[in-house]
Amino acid sequence: MTAASALWFLPFVLPIAIWVAWSDMKFMKIPNQSVMTLTLVFAVIGLIALPFGEYVWRWSHLVIILLAGFIANALRLVGAGDAKFAAAMAPFFAQSDIRLILPLFAAILLGAFAAHRLMKHLPVFRSSVADWQSWQRDDFPMGLALSGTLVFYLLLVAIKAV
Repeated sequence: MTAASALWFLPFVLPIAIWVAWSDMKFMKIPNQSVMTLTLVFAVIGLIALPFGEYVWRWSHLVIILLAGFIANALRLVGAGDAKFAAAMAPFFAQSDIRLILPLFAAILLGAFAAHRLMKHLPVFRSSVADWQSWQRDDFPMGLALSGTLVFYLLLVAIKAV
């Protein structure tokens, strides 16, 4: 992906990513509407941002990750919303960047988990968002890490760090 492509996607992806992270922390759910909206963003902006052949090929990323996500969900490894959102994210990633994407996701997952657990125990922060369901549950709101991965990937590509 080029920096120009990433810059086309970023202004549309960022509000969706914030919405997903917030919703998953507050309700422990990633809304289907956010998944559909992100898919629609790729469908429309991808036509502008990417060469047509690459645009078409990247739809296979969505299908592959959706199938893997359904299997992972059936094995109770991830939530259904996480699987669907990961599939909607997949076309935004260039296959050639896989060696960046996996460590980036791992780092953001660890950072998001640590930050979420830390904030859970800070009274001044927790009291301001006391109604978040993620404080009460043992499972982790993966929408926070998934959204962060997508945004940081696009930012890194945009500043030509990859």
